[in-house]
Amino acid sequence: MRQQFLRRTALGLWLALAGACVHANDADGVKIGVLTDMAGVTADATGRGSVEAARLAIEELGGTVLGKPVSLVSGDHQHRPDIGSSMVRKWYDTDGVDVVVDVPNSSVALAVQGIAREKKKLVLFSSPGTTALTQAQCSPYGVQWTYTTYALSRGTATAVVNEGNKRWFILASDYAFGKQLAADTEAVVKANGGEVVGTVFHPLNASDFASFLLQAQASKAQIIAVANAGGDTISAIKQAAEFGIASAGQKLAAMLLLITDVHSLGLQAAQQTYLTVPSYWDMNDGTRAFTRKFEARLGRPPTFLQAGVYSSVRHYLRAVQAAGTTESDAVMAKMKSLPIDDPFSLNAHIRADGLVVRDMMLAQVKSPAQSKAPWDYYNIVRTIAGDSLAWPLSESQCPLVKK
Repeated sequence: MRQQFLRRTALGLWLALAGACVHANDADGVKIGVLTDMAGVTADATGRGSVEAARLAIEELGGTVLGKPVSLVSGDHQHRPDIGSSMVRKWYDTDGVDVVVDVPNSSVALAVQGIAREKKKLVLFSSPGTTALTQAQCSPYGVQWTYTTYALSRGTATAVVNEGNKRWFILASDYAFGKQLAADTEAVVKANGGEVVGTVFHPLNASDFASFLLQAQASKAQIIAVANAGGDTISAIKQAAEFGIASAGQKLAAMLLLITDVHSLGLQAAQQTYLTVPSYWDMNDGTRAFTRKFEARLGRPPTFLQAGVYSSVRHYLRAVQAAGTTESDAVMAKMKSLPIDDPFSLNAHIRADGLVVRDMMLAQVKSPAQSKAPWDYYNIVRTIAGDSLAWPLSESQCPLVKK
């Protein structure tokens, strides 16, 4: 009995000390955790650039909020939900992290969303695209900041199908993001009078797309939709060129294409490709000014995922200042009521389901002759209204939405 009492007393003291550490950290200021991919398939598009984007947002607002310093921690989830979950749990429980941002990889994001809901801590997703984050698995503490698979597929697939390309084959990555992007692409194609004649899924970080591309060629589809991200997108498009797919009459449509992907591919290979983007470094004076600061640290412009990290951190800190506290419910209420005010966000606001609805742009990759400067890669074809890129709230599966 005495040993039991001593164990319970020790446990109670440990918990009290752990709680005191958390409160001490909170008293020291605001802490932001950037959970990202430092060495994997999306490292160029997120990674160190996401960390610097968050740091620039902090510096831009003076490095303090409510008279206290804002600090930053970062971690690499290695595209593993268990690693990401363990890191975020420690951040929330013992390291005093108030908000987690970025989180490329939809499977990791869904795991982190569950922890944030349990801990009543905020998480702002710049990089994952799965609609589950703001549909069935939505959370009062999560915001899907930059894009969804639904938005990108509607923007790009609608334009390509309406040009008369009705027969599609989908090549997608075999995890939550790719499966959702494939499903959303198929729905848009069918809604516009087209058909999907085949779909194949490849493993994350694949090195050989030969068998998948042979299936796509054999399907006789007019369009091969590449529904993956980062290095997988680059490898698939490069190998498609080696297979002579374009010269044989089939076209590629990249459902998620980042400026770093275009840079790796080169304009000769990527030219004329349609894509939908939430933002672009050369949009306006404000984005160009931010890009000059970002380039000084990274040597290139930000991807729209990294721009999303900057935007989300900036808005979060403004909401903390307005709320007068870091308490999650109060800050989220302010985030939803305040306008999203930064140069990368077009008519953006946070809905009840945690989705940021924003205008996006249909872009087309320039030819080498059209490009007049380094990273001058896109022609903006038109602006797409945000409401047309988000599912109606009347069709939402999110329990937070009152119908």
